Amino acid sequence: MTPPLHALAAALGVHTAYRDGLGTEVIVGDETLVRVCAALGAEIASPDDAESALAAWRATQAAELVPPVVVAWDGIVPPIAVQAHGSVDALLRLESGDAAPITMHDRTITASTTLPFGVHELLVAAGGRHATCRVIAAPTRAWRSERLTRAWGVGVQLAALRTARSRSVGDLRDLATLCEWIATQGGAVVTLLPLLPTFNAPDPEPSPYSPVSRLFWSELLLDLGPAHRAVGPVASLDVARADAEVRAALAGTGPSEAVLRDPELMRYAMFRGAQARHGRNWRAWPEPLRAGHLTPHDVDGDEVRFQLVAQERVREQLAMLHRGLDAHGVQLGLDLAVGVHPDGYDAWSRQGLFVAGMSVGAPPDAGFPSGQDWGFGPISPVHARRDGHRYLRESLAHQMALAGVLRIDHVMAWSRLYWIPHGMRLDQGTYVSQPSEELFAVLTLAAHRHRCTLIGENLGTVPPEIASALPRHAIAGMYVAQFAAMGDVPIPEPTDEEVAMVGTHDTPTLAGWMLGEDIDERVRCGLLAADDEPATRTARAEGVARLAEQLGVTADEAAALRDALLAWLGQSASPLVLTWLEDLWLESRGVNLPGTRASQRPNWQRPMAAPLDELLGRATEAIAPLRAARGEAT
Repeated sequence: MTPPLHALAAALGVHTAYRDGLGTEVIVGDETLVRVCAALGAEIASPDDAESALAAWRATQAAELVPPVVVAWDGIVPPIAVQAHGSVDALLRLESGDAAPITMHDRTITASTTLPFGVHELLVAAGGRHATCRVIAAPTRAWRSERLTRAWGVGVQLAALRTARSRSVGDLRDLATLCEWIATQGGAVVTLLPLLPTFNAPDPEPSPYSPVSRLFWSELLLDLGPAHRAVGPVASLDVARADAEVRAALAGTGPSEAVLRDPELMRYAMFRGAQARHGRNWRAWPEPLRAGHLTPHDVDGDEVRFQLVAQERVREQLAMLHRGLDAHGVQLGLDLAVGVHPDGYDAWSRQGLFVAGMSVGAPPDAGFPSGQDWGFGPISPVHARRDGHRYLRESLAHQMALAGVLRIDHVMAWSRLYWIPHGMRLDQGTYVSQPSEELFAVLTLAAHRHRCTLIGENLGTVPPEIASALPRHAIAGMYVAQFAAMGDVPIPEPTDEEVAMVGTHDTPTLAGWMLGEDIDERVRCGLLAADDEPATRTARAEGVARLAEQLGVTADEAAALRDALLAWLGQSASPLVLTWLEDLWLESRGVNLPGTRASQRPNWQRPMAAPLDELLGRATEAIAPLRAARGEAT
């Protein structure tokens, strides 16, 4: 018989066993199961409570008139059972406000017509109870741009861009310069790390994957105009200085009336104003503020004004950039970060949605034998379903209003996510299942509405359901040459369902990978045991040699290997080939070393080796093999 605790976990989608990245079968401990189940809403404090908690959970589920969310693929609504006795009243209200015809038979609701794409509401009343079911009518296959068939592009960290006019960090004028170059070379896409707001000062946290919010833009993007002169050569990106520059440029400027009528933006600005007065950690604020109740007396008015003006300006400049890119046939590729900073706006403004006492991460694998904690809390799938995944819909709409291509960071999280109870070891967490079908429906609907091509970051241990879902929903996977070289011989080529990449922001640059510089850093930072270093170096050397042999070049000639690799990827069936911009001049140090803290390594803070104006000549020569392979004249 299944013990009550395991039965409760199964009912809640909490995994009682899993295989980690080292191939070890892990049986999840009782304490982990109790804490994760409690975080999901079960009434449990110890294993002895499991039986009563399971009964209470089942009673709650049985009391639901209808499920909170139903997916209508291609507009076809499945039969929806109503859990009630006696008469039932129901109305299917479309997004447009119109009612869709439905029929009722034996307390099962069916739609009499195919629904238009959108998020509709089924309103049900029975026995004095009322319920709402969101019906997500979405295309099975996501939208794909016809321009991205034999296309190529480059990836870059915007803050690292430098030109002769740059300030402390790269801005939208620098991005426009890069995009203009891409257009002249026949490229189609410039992919960027997240452009979301971060904590800049004091105590900067520059990681673009730990944003304050997924609903707004970083104020550091702003082009401040010619009056703000370049700072000259920089050894490190100074986001605190950049923040001060933006504030000085916007001093004395007020927001428009339209901005003041934007309730979400006003709440965001009030939150940042409260942080300026009461500290970044909102969990330590006085109770009314902590609970979400802010008044003008609780906030720094200057900070509120700055945030409103900054968001208005950056929206205007992004809209102008977007129009210019459309004219040149270039698209921006953005990244949907998998989480947000726990001190940020989204976690404060949607406290019921974000689970307290838990961190998201990953179990042990070859790269991180102790496991990983990514530093942010998970979203409760229970609460997300109750409001029809509104927050995810808003986050996607925010990104897709600008992006022609959107990469879903760690797309495996759409099937399961690894939760670690606070205070427990990284290997003492467990996976929690997600409402995968609903999440993919939200995603394909958003892509359809915004005409946005989707990429899923399916690197690492990929569950079978994700491996099958990506092609089913026309979401491209990722092929990373550095990873492919470490496996089979001959090295497999990218398929027409994969975006081909030399590397990513989480891998070494191509030159660094060949030299093994990341191995040096991993040993220095304690991510790789000294005893494992020789075998790791041997495996890397074998991977480099394997790739060089397949490409017909010498393993110690970085430029020759790069040129041959770009040509090989360009000749593949991949619809889109991306190279990290800095690989075009063989930068050896990566922008990020996953698993390291700011005290160990200054991630996200390395500027480009020289101003872009000086490097584009070299980049033009280096990109020629890819252009030729993709059918572009050089």
